[in-house]
Amino acid sequence: MPPERSKPRPSLNDVSRPIPKLQPDYRPDHELPAPKPTPLLAEHKEVVLPSTPEPTSDQDTIIPPQLDIPSDQGPKKRRSLRQWIIGSVIVVVLVIIAAATASYSWYQQQLTPVSTDTTKHIRVTIAPGTAPSAIADQLQTSGVIRSSLAFTLYARLSHAENNLKAGAYSLQPSLSTSAIINHLVTGKQDTFRVTFLPGDTLANDRKALISLGYSSTEVDTALSKTYDHPLFATKPVGTDLEGYLYGETIEFDSSATVESILTRFFDQYQDFIVTNNIVDGFKKQGLTLYQGITLASIVQREVAGDDQPQVARVFLNRLKAGMTLGSDVTYQYAAKKLGVAPDPTLDSLYNTRRYAGLPPGPIATPGNKALLAVANPATNDYLFFLSGDDNVTYFAKTDAEHQQNIALHCQKKCAIN
Repeated sequence: MPPERSKPRPSLNDVSRPIPKLQPDYRPDHELPAPKPTPLLAEHKEVVLPSTPEPTSDQDTIIPPQLDIPSDQGPKKRRSLRQWIIGSVIVVVLVIIAAATASYSWYQQQLTPVSTDTTKHIRVTIAPGTAPSAIADQLQTSGVIRSSLAFTLYARLSHAENNLKAGAYSLQPSLSTSAIINHLVTGKQDTFRVTFLPGDTLANDRKALISLGYSSTEVDTALSKTYDHPLFATKPVGTDLEGYLYGETIEFDSSATVESILTRFFDQYQDFIVTNNIVDGFKKQGLTLYQGITLASIVQREVAGDDQPQVARVFLNRLKAGMTLGSDVTYQYAAKKLGVAPDPTLDSLYNTRRYAGLPPGPIATPGNKALLAVANPATNDYLFFLSGDDNVTYFAKTDAEHQQNIALHCQKKCAIN
């Protein structure tokens, strides 16, 4: 039987229309109508992310959930990041400035002289074709400069790198690196003076040669060599060169060796001896050349100047009388050579207070006046002398007179060994 239709309900306009059929609020699930498909985010506002590229695949783009961030936190983070970047840049700049300052200070310090000793020289021979860096290494190894790197940098910055000239130089460590570079650029071959002082010893002469830039090996080899020279005609075999380094100043070029320097001094010594007939003068006193040089060295150390001929005669008188020379300077020399305290009773053949005759050899380099004094002594019969506290030389014929001179004129000097 067909369902019964509902009766139309009058409207306000007397127009009838069907009354919609009311659906119950609840039904069993299987009676619910299927929901119409709607977009997943149909009820949400579309979120557009800036600078997000459009999806390039057919798959749906999944938009991550947005956190609820306070609106003022973003600017704070940006300010913090900016401050961190600025701080980092400042730290880096300060580190660079500190490093540059330290490097510049190091560079300037390395250009300063190695030594303050203006008397010291170092001999350096630069071979032709030597590279600037090799020259720098050679100078640093020799002790002329502080740093080969600073030398190379300065030479490059001053455009002198390719203008350093080969040659033999006598360089001073007391000069700055810039002065040494200028010296090598000019290429001027150095000359230098060697001075051996009258009254000085072989030990001091050795130091003088080393101070000129020669190595101790070079000096010792030259000093120990046997020389074929007329100056050594009566010199005993095996004796050293004490007393034979003529007291003079001679100029040499930088190519001079120690042997050539010594030979030049031997030549001048011999010239003086020949010119002044020293050998004949010694012979008249009963002395060989070696013995005369030995006695002259004692005279040189005892007194200076015009009193030397008188003192030479005193020593010759004592030798003739078979007395000891009694010279204080001989045992003082022996003590220094042995490295002990000076003592008048020192057991050494050089001690003429204990042993008669001349010592084994010279005790110093005699000067010209001392050599002439022994070759041509004054005439007197004195056997004693002393140098008083007033630096006046007092002579005596007897020991009693000598003791009186000590009491009157030599209270201070004569009390010193």
